[in-house]
Amino acid sequence: MTAPAAAEPTAADRRRWARYLVEERAEGSVYQKLANRRTGEEREILLSLADAERRHEQHWLDLLGAEPARLPSAGIRSRLLGWMAGRFGSIFVLALAQSAEARSPYDAEQYATPAMRADEKVHYEVVRGLAARGRRRLSGSFRAAVFGANDGLVSNLALVLGIGATGVSSGFVLFSGIAGLLAGALSMGAGEFVSVRSQRELLAATEANEDAAASAADLDIDENELALVYRARGIDPTEALERARRIVAAARAGVEKTVTGPVHIHAHAGDDHEIVGSDWTAAISSFLLFASGAIVPVLPWIFGLDGATAVVVALVLVGIALLSTGAMVGILSGGPPLRRALRQLAIGFGAAAITYVLGLVFGVGAV
Repeated sequence: MTAPAAAEPTAADRRRWARYLVEERAEGSVYQKLANRRTGEEREILLSLADAERRHEQHWLDLLGAEPARLPSAGIRSRLLGWMAGRFGSIFVLALAQSAEARSPYDAEQYATPAMRADEKVHYEVVRGLAARGRRRLSGSFRAAVFGANDGLVSNLALVLGIGATGVSSGFVLFSGIAGLLAGALSMGAGEFVSVRSQRELLAATEANEDAAASAADLDIDENELALVYRARGIDPTEALERARRIVAAARAGVEKTVTGPVHIHAHAGDDHEIVGSDWTAAISSFLLFASGAIVPVLPWIFGLDGATAVVVALVLVGIALLSTGAMVGILSGGPPLRRALRQLAIGFGAAAITYVLGLVFGVGAV
């Protein structure tokens, strides 16, 4: 790996090389730590990324001639990634690493080789692919968590602000907030229970059974009729006929269980039920997630605040929570965390502002 011909390096060039060196070393350490927490194919991929970062590190060491006596500190992002990778090894690390790989400085660096520039582009796609795997594993539960908590934050903030704007006492606002928390959490829990239970019942109604195969020895049209069962399940006609022939032959030979294995096609009912999850688990988690968000706007009144002070504190607390959930969504989606956070904040405060204005319009003083 040889750098293109260039003018005699300056002190600024050497400082830049040293910065590249520590960043490559930090990135390699992140991938190594992530690999230590994984197995199988993902581990091999991450170890290969760590090796590539070490090659880049060696390139800058060769240009510098030796390890400098003093090296700059790695950037805040690299240090944060290293800290998280050593303790969590989570999808958040890969999502942040994806963003870091997207901003390679080597495109404009004359001392970087074409191979290094290509490596950085490949690394981005590799990390994006690994992050996508994690996002798929996390998408359902994370979506439910964000939706439940955010729904509780926004709906109860809107409720307490709307009620408070009517001019009622702080005790009434507190009572309304607690009632809103319980009503919303119970509604979310009941809705999730009914949804998951209905989905499980639907899956149970569409499960394949072995009644047709068990009756194979008694068929009067031989394998052709049994083949219709498999064709109805989506199997190719030729394969369906071949499978039916094997089952009929085995049944007539007195074999109770064929060597061809289950006759199910595409989806297995047990797997589908696992994906859908437990109805009670879904209901309880939805209740708790909504309640965890809905309690935040009520906290100022719980601790005895009232009037404008309580409203301001509620807005600050909910604002922090909305910014946090929005930023997490941005990190996991690979988008700008700040933009997602501000969008979440604008939507939440917009809904609360509408109810507050309505509370002023239809307040006690207007009656």
